[in-house]
Amino acid sequence: MLLLCMTAFAQSPDFKILYGPYLQNVTTNEATVVWVTSHNAVSWIEVRPNDGTTFFDEAVVPRFYEDVDGRHKFGTVHRVTITGLQPGTSYRYRLCSKEVTALENYYVGYGKVRAIQATRNTTFRTLDTTKTKISFAVLNDVHENNEALEKLLKQEDLGALDFVFYNGDMVSNMFNEKQVFDGFINTSVKLFASHLPFFLARGNHETRGQFGNEYMNYFPTPTGHPYYTFRQGPVFFIVLDAAEDKPDNHDEYHGIVDYDKYRAQEAEWLKKVVASDECRQAPVRIVFMHIPPYPPAGYGDIQANKLFVPLLNQMGVDLMLSGHTHRYAYYPKGEGGDCQFPLLINGARQLLHVDVDGKQISMHITTVDGKSFKDIKL
Repeated sequence: MLLLCMTAFAQSPDFKILYGPYLQNVTTNEATVVWVTSHNAVSWIEVRPNDGTTFFDEAVVPRFYEDVDGRHKFGTVHRVTITGLQPGTSYRYRLCSKEVTALENYYVGYGKVRAIQATRNTTFRTLDTTKTKISFAVLNDVHENNEALEKLLKQEDLGALDFVFYNGDMVSNMFNEKQVFDGFINTSVKLFASHLPFFLARGNHETRGQFGNEYMNYFPTPTGHPYYTFRQGPVFFIVLDAAEDKPDNHDEYHGIVDYDKYRAQEAEWLKKVVASDECRQAPVRIVFMHIPPYPPAGYGDIQANKLFVPLLNQMGVDLMLSGHTHRYAYYPKGEGGDCQFPLLINGARQLLHVDVDGKQISMHITTVDGKSFKDIKL
């Protein structure tokens, strides 16, 4: 007797794309698009150069899926990486999700298809290491205040930016998917994130809550960790993660973290980065880390200073950008404790606009009400 085993999912009349899409992990030759569906689905992306051609100019348009060892992955969270792209090139994309209603050993049942067609809001440009001038915006410590986030972002000409950088504590904790999207991603998608990428440094508040283990599923990086590097124009960017600001044995963590070991592993990775040609040959080096290594106000600050700062001094960092304290501070090279590089701590409810032209770095900070706050040139 042959027993057929089937996993059945009730076909939903309201199957839809719930959140997104938003761009992540954009490089010179790849880009990842993330979105969430209301029910299990198989998803794919079709892409074309943004050169006036259409998706109907060819009989077959290549599809990109999220594959695991050759199998198309299905679920509700979709992270599809588009590969084989050209540097500094604009592309248009459209995405589709096909509901999975049943699974059998040799059968898959499908329901509705939901799609987001290619528009001006579903474009992106790959990074370009040959650019001589770039611009980006930095925000941090928003803590789910979407009103402030929108006011700050609307001060920028987003179309003129290379990317937006969120330097930690965009949410107050990681409790569930809806909270994270409602906290800042939905606002980002509404304003820019479907066609302009945001990069992200994990803040100490993004480590907290039962949903914290899902962080990398929504914010993929080249390393598979919250610490990573990328290059745009003349700048080699290093994104570091100091993790939490309290010791691992603090009651708040309930015995489920080992950030001491994690930071030590990160330091070993950083040693390789510092020694790499990509880092050494870059005209400018900028580091993001949510928790500043100076002044030493907590355990995480002290550990970051001990493990990371000597390596950063060795590589000749041009600027470190931090948050965490909710208060603006600027320490010129040599005045921030052990840091032999400028350290700027951006306050909460502030927008930091950065221009890099050749080797010159210009920074302009405005407040949430649009008032000019500070200008610094390096």
